[in-house]
Amino acid sequence: MNLKRLYNAEITLGAPQELGETPLGRRRIIGVTGGRFAGERLSGRVLAGGADWQLIRPDGVAVIDTRYTMETSDGALIYVRNRGFRHGPPEVLRRIAAGEDVDPSLYYMRTTPALETGDPRYAWLNRIVCVASGARRAAAVEIEVFEVQ
Repeated sequence: MNLKRLYNAEITLGAPQELGETPLGRRRIIGVTGGRFAGERLSGRVLAGGADWQLIRPDGVAVIDTRYTMETSDGALIYVRNRGFRHGPPEVLRRIAAGEDVDPSLYYMRTTPALETGDPRYAWLNRIVCVASGARRAAAVEIEVFEVQ
């Protein structure tokens, strides 16, 4: 297997809706407010309206379940469902929660974006597996998405 960079994205986020402790852990919903993405084969903007339906498990692991739409610079719409985990040392996670800019090498943030489109120009996206590495910023998430070849 090889990994080929597909695109980098910066996804801007709204303030979290804190639902509190549930039987599964602390539930949060974080709205996607926009952003941009760029790569060799596709680029464009992230549309507002998606969200991360996040769960913080009792062991401190954030279960990421983000869904949003991207629009390519030539008008194609791409649905993204990005699932994965973020975890690290408690002090590092506290700094991230406080909005500090933390070096992403100090914590683990890996996801598996699934891309879906009805646009024939990008139909190849419906047939690939992707993995991503991420960084949480104060009001955004940065992700680097790779196609598994």
